[in-house]
Amino acid sequence: MNWEQVESSWKQLMGSAKENWSKLTDDDLNQISGKREQLAGKIQETYGITRREAEKQVWDWGKSVERTQKKIV
Repeated sequence: MNWEQVESSWKQLMGSAKENWSKLTDDDLNQISGKREQLAGKIQETYGITRREAEKQVWDWGKSVERTQKKIV
C-alpha cells in the first residue's frame, strides 16, 4: 500500500494506528491526517524514541496494513 492510499483511507485506518500507538490521542491522529512525516514525528515525540525508530515503526505498520488489506480483498 503506497502512502497516498494510507492518506486517502486515514479515517478507516485511525483505529489500527491507535491500536499500534495507544499513547496517541484521537486529536493527534486527526491532526496527522495520514501524513507519514507527521505520524513519525508525533511517535518520536510521544514515545521518546529516535526518528529512525519512529520511521521504522511507521514503515512496519504500513506493511501490516497492506497485508491486512490484501487478505480482505
